[in-house]
Amino acid sequence: MSSATAAAGETAEPRIGPNAVTRLAEALAADPGAGEPGAVFRRAGLGDALDSPPGEMVPQDDVIALYRALDAALGPETAARVAMDAGRRTGAYLLAHRIPKPVQAVLKPLPGALAGPVLLRAIQRNAWTFAGSGEVAIAARGGRFRVTFTGAATCAVPAIRAFYAGTFERLFRELVRGNCVARPVAALDAGVWHFDIMPGGKASA
Repeated sequence: MSSATAAAGETAEPRIGPNAVTRLAEALAADPGAGEPGAVFRRAGLGDALDSPPGEMVPQDDVIALYRALDAALGPETAARVAMDAGRRTGAYLLAHRIPKPVQAVLKPLPGALAGPVLLRAIQRNAWTFAGSGEVAIAARGGRFRVTFTGAATCAVPAIRAFYAGTFERLFRELVRGNCVARPVAALDAGVWHFDIMPGGKASA
């Protein structure tokens, strides 16, 4: 059973938190090279989401269609940049509205080797809000951190991988270590993607 269906019932349609939609609209509007946000949303058949931004979980298929439209409309480089920004904006929203300030105050002074695993466990507990049909596992080793998606249809879309990376990067930079970077890494097993978070440089498998 997926992280999402475990929370909502085995037959429930996989859903993703609305930040994947609302923060993408913000990122498109803020990027001078992205053009008019409505073009991407209309291409995905989701033009109404700009006029009436979702406030609840949205179908996974809608999120996939939206980010596929982003890739198709802008090309891989610009789409990844915009999606990464949308992820960072999602991380900022979570810090402002979802992660209790007392918890943040405890994590920030801790060494990264201690704060990182705590944040990873929180990410795994809340995977039902972002993983859709996928399973999420976590790992920490030597100051490097990993979030692994298995069977997540969202991870087949390059721009969504950039969105996830931006979200994790923003959270880890704020709560664990200021120079963290997050990068998606394809696993040898089909349908498995790792998101490596590590200090500086390029993340590796």
